[in-house]
Amino acid sequence: MPEGDAVLLAARRLHRALAGEVLRHAEIRWGDLDATPLQGATTLEVVSVGKHLLHRVDRGVTLHTHLRMEGRWRTSPTARVTAAQRRSPKLRVLLATGQHAALGWQLGMVDLVPTAHEHRVVGHLGPDLLSPGLDEDLAVANLAAQPDRLLAEALLDQRNVAGLGTIFASEPLFLEGLNPWTAVGELSQEQLRGVVRRARRLLRQSVASGRPVSTGDSREPAYVFARRGLPCRRCGGMVRMATVGEPPQQRVLCYCPTCQGGLAAHDDGRPQGRLRPTTTKLRG
Repeated sequence: MPEGDAVLLAARRLHRALAGEVLRHAEIRWGDLDATPLQGATTLEVVSVGKHLLHRVDRGVTLHTHLRMEGRWRTSPTARVTAAQRRSPKLRVLLATGQHAALGWQLGMVDLVPTAHEHRVVGHLGPDLLSPGLDEDLAVANLAAQPDRLLAEALLDQRNVAGLGTIFASEPLFLEGLNPWTAVGELSQEQLRGVVRRARRLLRQSVASGRPVSTGDSREPAYVFARRGLPCRRCGGMVRMATVGEPPQQRVLCYCPTCQGGLAAHDDGRPQGRLRPTTTKLRG
């Protein structure tokens, strides 16, 4: 699932293509949603909030979308949108100005809400780690509010902090030397603040790079994420993989037991093979 950095980059692409332009064509293929409020409207801005996209138009309406696992937004010249693309069952939203088109493929969530009531779709989120006005104290307080909860599980809960997935939960915890399966209550406020700051820094670095990068080297972008079975870049020990959370919210994290304080409680320590190349793509 794309994380906050990728969603912010998508928002910027959509904004560049559509802001200030009239939507000459608007089509939504999601339940009984009617795209009429968007037809003929002018795009004011497209912004991200955590993993959510908000497309605001001058009629006081916001198109809210979430990519989930398979979704993506693509832009192209309007004249290059093909009949085959228009017919595709994977197309969820089509927006077009005289010059540019935006195609929402396999989106995981689509809503139309009054702009004044955007809280209906994003009001449950914690502070967005990529927001210029990040409330760091609130992010730390949210994480600390459930002291018995596992650290990685708390980080992945968008109600605590918005924008993190398994990449930017795995990588900051490795760099901070913290075990993802530690109870939040075992950490100090300063340790939690360190995680928040590190995650924010990595997300911003990835936005600047145009792709997820934790190491500073796009050729070797991650320390532990998607590196199961490979040597740790710090200690040379074997990077491992284990789950966090309960089904259906269960997620998979990579970590170094040597650098991060031992095995996960449910990790039996048996050898874990290297991930196949097709599964090592940096997706959160």
